Amino acid sequence: MTKAKALRGLAVAMGYACMAIGLFHVLLGNAAIPGEGSAGATVDSLGRFFGAIFSGYGLTWLWAARRSPIPAAAVRWLAAVFLLGAVGRLLSLAAVGWPQAFQMVLGVVELTLSPVFFWLADAEEKALEVPTGGESVGRHA
Repeated sequence: MTKAKALRGLAVAMGYACMAIGLFHVLLGNAAIPGEGSAGATVDSLGRFFGAIFSGYGLTWLWAARRSPIPAAAVRWLAAVFLLGAVGRLLSLAAVGWPQAFQMVLGVVELTLSPVFFWLADAEEKALEVPTGGESVGRHA
């Protein structure tokens, strides 16, 4: 599999996964967070709000994946946001301790997948020999 195909596949998977996770949180609120079903109305409201934001993040991955070539700048920004989420988890770990085990698994995924996206970011642009310094040529698929 070429790097360009890997980038496209991972970007599409990321988009759909983030959309599904976000909508899951919008629909279920606190029940979507392992061990936090009774966290109260404030946390429920916050979780549903961030679920909607995460769904939008997923849509942005899908938008990028539908361009040809996939814009490297967009992939780098989206990967940076994903990495920032992992940093947030590490700050939480330092400030308040260990979360539920599944949250740690998610942190590992975020710390592992972010560098992969940075590495693959310009794979399709390079494969199509498109200059990365300017406006990318996009198509709507």
